[in-house]
Amino acid sequence: MGFAGALLRAAGAGGVLGAAVTSYALWETQQFTVRRYDVRVLPAGMRPLRVLHLSDIHMTPGQTRKQEWLRSLAALSPDLVIDTGDNLAHRDSVPVVLDSLGSLLEVPGIFVHGSNDYFEPGLRNPIGYLLPDRGRRYTGTPQLPWGELSAGMAGAGWLDLTNRRAQLTVGETTLAFAGVDDPHLDYDDLAAVAGPADPDAHLRLAVAHAPYLRVLDQYAADGYDAIIAGHTHGGQVRLPLPGGSRAYATNCDLEPARARGLHRHPADSRPDEPGSSWLHVSAGIGGNPYTPIRIACRPEAVVLTLLPRG
Repeated sequence: MGFAGALLRAAGAGGVLGAAVTSYALWETQQFTVRRYDVRVLPAGMRPLRVLHLSDIHMTPGQTRKQEWLRSLAALSPDLVIDTGDNLAHRDSVPVVLDSLGSLLEVPGIFVHGSNDYFEPGLRNPIGYLLPDRGRRYTGTPQLPWGELSAGMAGAGWLDLTNRRAQLTVGETTLAFAGVDDPHLDYDDLAAVAGPADPDAHLRLAVAHAPYLRVLDQYAADGYDAIIAGHTHGGQVRLPLPGGSRAYATNCDLEPARARGLHRHPADSRPDEPGSSWLHVSAGIGGNPYTPIRIACRPEAVVLTLLPRG
């Protein structure tokens, strides 16, 4: 009886702990955060450029708190908005996303799509976020109205960088861009954007939803100053550690140490080294609505302040 009682007490304690962790993980999904990084990529003497990076919004119509927070980001007064996809999580979310972006759509912007712009989310085992990418893609669910999303963003003046290169002038800065469709679904057409980045532009930026190494390698080799991506959710469930936290997975072939934040690519390269780029990976704003959990990885929008080199 004593042994059985000890087992029951242990099971009860485990259940309480599990419930507490789950409650915290659900609470953290609502702790929206703005992170900031300075990146020295502009030619000497140029005015700083403020870039707002949005990714992985995963919007459903009922997520009113997230919608209000997105509207508030216009107060950051960015010069440029970069949206790296996975905006949708429901077939009725296109007007909600566009409304939530609000006056940000009046700012120069660029966008690419992710897999969750194309296909409805489904129920997933949350443990799957802690496992390596096994190559399974959930394309058997109904399609989402991604074409309407593209039309809404492009109609507001944002550039669609789906497997294409483009150029945009923001203030005094001429930017050359390259973008690909979602590498997670193998929709990226790297040949369509291959070749040296425009040497006459003041700044060269490359974007993708998912930071697969084949994409990052080509962008860095082609001379892009910085690469902007999302998809990883920052690992979504991270181990809290003194001075930071550790991710265990990225849902792609990028190593977990670079699951979020500002890094170099290749990882051990120097800023002045040919074939080396800055890499920013956003931890994103939302997630699969069926597994709404985050631990030590708050949802984020990121302000990248681009500064002159040196």
